[in-house]
Amino acid sequence: MRFFLAAVLFLGSAGGLVVEIVAGRLIAPYVGMSLYTWTAIIAVVLAGLSVGHWIGGRMAGPETDRVSGMRRLAIALALAGVSSLLALVLLNDLAVGLLASGLGQVTIVVLLATALFLLPSLFVGMVAPIVTKLAVDEAPERTGAVLGQMYAIGTVGSIAGTLSAGYFFISWVGSAGTLIAVTLLYALLALACALLAGRKTVLVACIALAGVSVPLLGTGFARGAFTSRCTVESDYFCIVIDDFAPYSGRASKLMVLDNLVHSINDRDDPSLLYSPYIHFVDEYARRRFPLDVAGTELSAFFIGGGGYSLPRAWAATVPGARLLVAEIDPAVTAAAGAELWLDASAPGLEIHHRDARALLQSLPREPQFDVIFGDAFHDISVPTHLVSREFHGEIAARLRADGFYVVNVVDGARNPRFLAALVHTLAQDFDDVSIWREAGETGGIDPEGRVTYEVVASSSGAPVAAIHSAFGIRRIWQRILIADLMDADSGTPVVLTDDFAPVDRLLSGVLFSAVTTE
Repeated sequence: MRFFLAAVLFLGSAGGLVVEIVAGRLIAPYVGMSLYTWTAIIAVVLAGLSVGHWIGGRMAGPETDRVSGMRRLAIALALAGVSSLLALVLLNDLAVGLLASGLGQVTIVVLLATALFLLPSLFVGMVAPIVTKLAVDEAPERTGAVLGQMYAIGTVGSIAGTLSAGYFFISWVGSAGTLIAVTLLYALLALACALLAGRKTVLVACIALAGVSVPLLGTGFARGAFTSRCTVESDYFCIVIDDFAPYSGRASKLMVLDNLVHSINDRDDPSLLYSPYIHFVDEYARRRFPLDVAGTELSAFFIGGGGYSLPRAWAATVPGARLLVAEIDPAVTAAAGAELWLDASAPGLEIHHRDARALLQSLPREPQFDVIFGDAFHDISVPTHLVSREFHGEIAARLRADGFYVVNVVDGARNPRFLAALVHTLAQDFDDVSIWREAGETGGIDPEGRVTYEVVASSSGAPVAAIHSAFGIRRIWQRILIADLMDADSGTPVVLTDDFAPVDRLLSGVLFSAVTTE
């Protein structure tokens, strides 16, 4: 009996943490994966477990014997399973409804996490106090030792759930499959507990589970709730490949990582760059280097690969180029090759699946690159270790005298505090730091809206106020001053360091602003 109770606690605790890990992956395609997302999920799961522990403690009073305890365990586990399945069924409709509500993104994240994952955590949280009470009853003379053992078993179960979700389940069966597996686990544990409570309880449990689960399953299949929205679900991202031909009129596809479009590639013309920020880097580089001259030896380092739009373009149009790409997720590269026409073996293209900072720092600390392009994101924020002054020093040391570093930044149209901090930090190591934005975005911008900026750092800047595209889609980019974007009382920006880089806090104005849908 004690072994069975330990198994229930271990597996129930594991399931609770699997739900916590998978929750982030399930909502990432809708709201991204930022610090605020994980904070909301962890807080909601802990709140559910806390309330569940309190309720479970009330249900594990002195009058609770083995039969009544098993019956209550069966109910709690069955409800945990049903609510987990319900979260999967409601996910899409609830997320779409909240995104259309006009609420801020952080508010949406908190409401979505609460609505979907509070109850599964609450019901599984009821298990531990009841199991512990029954275990103590088995050996009342060893109360302290039993309590310690049960706490340890629950903790080890939580660790096992975290590791199995992160390193096995999500990679092999996806987020939806993982949550379905947890639902089945809870159902089996509920039936096992019902069996020990008596045959009548088993019969009632089977009828109740079937009565609730069958309609939920039918609704879920009808709505496609059990089919992943991801083309590929990797260890890092939900990767979605979609057809862009209806918008371009040409054979083309786009790549979405979680909820952010990262690349749009044209099948027949690699040099046709649909994304304005990638197009800008190409146009800017062509004004500094003779890329259209045969024999040009361009050396570029890419922080993030995504759909490899620019490396693919330069591999096709600059034969002498050396293109070194750091893409942390091999599944992203595989998807770009399978769906976005990337030729990973193209001459001059060298791909490394590792963190960009680690790869850059592994190279000789000497000038060797003409262009370093930063295009790595977690949701709309750049990872903190890729915006610090220490990292900028590593970049500056490896840029040639006439080279430049360009990084994409998503921030608000007005008072972009992260952009200001990044520009201020870059200015510590570069003589010229300029901000560029597509000219079509300079007029009539919603002050609460998001804008993609291109920040260029070098020893000498472009002596122009605007750049007109010479290739591909007609566009104009304007150079703007950070002072023209900031409020008068915004103060001096912080210098971002490895020790202190509050990226998400600086982006809070954007993250808390109302979400707009096109």
